Amino acid sequence: MSLDRIDIHPTHRYGDFKLRSGKPFPFGATLVPGGVNFSIFSSHAVSCSLVLFEKHAREPFTEIPFPDEFRIGNVYSMVVFDLDYENLEYGYRMDGPNNFSQGHWFDPSKILLDPYAKNIGGRDVWKVAPDWSNPYQHRGRIAFDDFDWEDDRPLEIPPEDQIIYEMHVRSFTCDPSSGVKENHRGTFAGIQDKIAYLKELGVNAIELMPIYEFDEFENSRPNPETGELLLNYWGYSTVGFFAPKAGYAATGKFGMQIDEFKNLVKELHKNGIEVILDVVFNHTAEGNEKGPTISFRGIDNKTYYMLTPEGYYFNFSGTGNTLNCNNPIVRGMVLDCLRYWAAEYHIDGFRFDLAAILGRDPWGAPLANPPLLESLAFDPILAKCKLIAEAWDAGGLYQVGSFPAFGRWAEWNGKYRDSLRKFLKGDGNVGDVAQRLQGSPDLYATSGRSPATSINFITCHDGFTLMDLVSYNHKHNEANGEGNNDGSNDNDSWNCGWEGPTDDPGINALRRRQIKNAIALLMVSQGVPMLLMGDEMGRTQQGNNNTYCHDNALNWLDWTLLTKEKDIFQFVQHCIAFRKAHPVLRNPDHFRNCDYLGIGYPDISWHGSRAWYVDWASSHHLAFMLSGQHAKQGQQPDDDLYVAINMHWQACWFELPQPTKGKQWHLFANTGVPSPQDSYNPGTEPPLENPQGCLLGGSSRFCVISLTYRGSINLCVLCVFVVPSTRSPERMYLRIHFAHQT
Repeated sequence: MSLDRIDIHPTHRYGDFKLRSGKPFPFGATLVPGGVNFSIFSSHAVSCSLVLFEKHAREPFTEIPFPDEFRIGNVYSMVVFDLDYENLEYGYRMDGPNNFSQGHWFDPSKILLDPYAKNIGGRDVWKVAPDWSNPYQHRGRIAFDDFDWEDDRPLEIPPEDQIIYEMHVRSFTCDPSSGVKENHRGTFAGIQDKIAYLKELGVNAIELMPIYEFDEFENSRPNPETGELLLNYWGYSTVGFFAPKAGYAATGKFGMQIDEFKNLVKELHKNGIEVILDVVFNHTAEGNEKGPTISFRGIDNKTYYMLTPEGYYFNFSGTGNTLNCNNPIVRGMVLDCLRYWAAEYHIDGFRFDLAAILGRDPWGAPLANPPLLESLAFDPILAKCKLIAEAWDAGGLYQVGSFPAFGRWAEWNGKYRDSLRKFLKGDGNVGDVAQRLQGSPDLYATSGRSPATSINFITCHDGFTLMDLVSYNHKHNEANGEGNNDGSNDNDSWNCGWEGPTDDPGINALRRRQIKNAIALLMVSQGVPMLLMGDEMGRTQQGNNNTYCHDNALNWLDWTLLTKEKDIFQFVQHCIAFRKAHPVLRNPDHFRNCDYLGIGYPDISWHGSRAWYVDWASSHHLAFMLSGQHAKQGQQPDDDLYVAINMHWQACWFELPQPTKGKQWHLFANTGVPSPQDSYNPGTEPPLENPQGCLLGGSSRFCVISLTYRGSINLCVLCVFVVPSTRSPERMYLRIHFAHQT
C-alpha cells in the first residue's frame, strides 16, 4: 500500500513538463515535494503563462500556459515537477485589456517579474552593466530557507533605550580607508567586518537605507562636472520588495545574498545591535506613464497603483507613481512582505518612507483610520517589531504628531529637527525647544503616545550632514546635473562665517564645537536619538544636500576622519555612553511636572538665570532639571541632571538649585574647552568647582549638570556653546575668539 502524498503526482503534461494544479497561497515560487509551486494574482488578466530560463540565459527554455482549471478566483497557481530549481529563473507573461483611460496596461510581449520573488537576478554585481538589448532584465529565482539561525531571535530592545545609527550599506565600507577586504567593500559582509566599530561607538540599532532589490542604473546619466556616471545610488525605487539587493552582497554573483544578509543580522544580534530596514511602499521603479513595465504595471496596473479618472498616475511620492496601499490586494502584499522579513530575516523594525501615503485612499484623500496602518499595528507576527513612520509625503500631507498610530507607530520627528536646527544657529526659540527636549509632549502626550514615539534627529540621509550643517548656508548640488534645483532650500543651517571649507582655525574650531553642541542636545533629549552615519567623525558631502545619485566620495565614508576628527568621535562616544548610563534620559512616559513620588523635586523643573524662575516670553536662556529619583517612574533611580542653555551673545550666570544633603555636582562635558577635556567617560567626571552656579559666557552655552552623592563621580555638567546667527557672523566669530584668548 502506497502512502505517498497525492499532491506529488502530476495530473497534466505540457511537452516534457509534468504539472498539477497548485496551491494559491502563498503567492510567489515555493518549493513543494517534487517541484515548485508558482502562484500569482491578477484580477484583470485573461491569460497567464509561466516563462522559465536557465540562469543568465538570454532566451527562455520553455513557456507554460496556465490551464484554465489551474485558476481559482483571480489567482493562477501551478506546480511544475522535476525542475532544476537551483539553476532556474522565471517570470510571467500576461494578456488582457490594454486601455490607458481604463487603467489597463496588459502587453503579452512583456515578461514580468513576480511581485513575490524572494530572490532576484539581473543586477548580481554592483554597477556591472547588463545586456541592455535583453528586454527581461529582472528575473525571479527560487529562495531557500535552510539557513542556520542557531538560537537567534529579534532583540526587542525597549524603544526608549534605542540609539539608532542610519547608514547606507555601500557607503559605510566602500572607501578603501574602511580597512575591510576589497571584495567586502560596500557589502553586507563589509558591515559585519565593522561590527566592532559600531559597538565601540555605542549604538544599539542600525537603520539601513533601502536594501530591497533595485536597479542602480535607473535614470543613470553623466555627471555634468566630471562625466562620471550618476546612478540610482540610494535605492529608493523598489524593483522587488521580498528580495535583498544582490549588488550589496560580496557573494551576490554566486546568488548568495540571502545568506550573507542573514549572517549579518545574526552577528549584529549577537553583539546587541538591532536591524531596522528603511522600506519604500509608496511607489515602485516603474515610474509614470513613460516608465518601464517591469512587474506590477503589466500584472494588474489598476489594482496596484493609484490612478486618476483619466488613467494617469497620482504622484504623491514625487517619483511618478503611487502604490494603492489601501487596496486589499496591495495591503495584503505589504503585510506578507513585512511578515516575511520579520520571520525569515529576524528584522527588528521598519522605517516607512513617505508613510503618509500609506494612509491615503485610492483617490488620494487621507483616511481617518487607514486599514493598512491598522493592520500593521495589530499584526501578530509584527507585534514586537518597531514601526517608524516618515510622517509626510510629497503631496503635502504632513502628519508629525497626528499620524494614525493605533498605539504602535513611532515617527521621524521633523519638528524636532527643525526646532533644534533653528536653536543651534541662534534663533532663540526656547519654548519650542523645551517641548522637543522632553519628548515633544505637545505632539504626543494628549493622545497617549510615549516619548519614544519621537525619533529625534538633527540630520539624516536626506539633507546636509552635520558638518555641512555648520559649514554651508546654501545647498551646492550642481554635481547632480539638475541645475542645483533639487534638494531642499530650507536647511536652517549656518556656516559659522564662511561658506564651505576654510583654513581659518577659529572658524573650524567653531564648527566642531557646533557639531558637539548638536550631539549633546540630541543625547539629552527624551525620545529615541538617531545619528547619521559619519556625523560622529565630521563627514562632509561638500554642501550637497541630496546625494541620491553619487557612487563616489560624496557618499562614501572616509574612515581617515576617525584620526583627523578624533575629538568629535570621542565626544559622540562619551555622549552615547552617558545616555546609556542614565535612565533619567530614557523615560518611557512623559513627565508629569510634579513630585508624584514625594522626594522633594518634581520629575522635571524649569529654571532661568535664577533657580526655579524662567522667562518663556523673550528669553534667550533656559535651564531645566531632571529628578533622578523619578527615572522610569521611580523604577530605576538615577542621579539628578541640570541642563542650562544660554542662547544670548552676552554671558549669563545660572544659579544652580541647591543639592540635597550629601550630594554634589559633577562635570561631564564642556564644548568650550579643547579636547580631551571637553568630555569624560561616565564614572570619571570631576566635581564642579563652584557648586553655587555656572557662568555661561557670551555667544551662548548649554550646560547639563548632574547631582551625585558625595564621593561618587557618576555624572555631569555638560556645557555647550551655541553661536546665534542673528548677529554678524564675523562679529560673532571675533567675540568668541576673543573670549577664548582671554
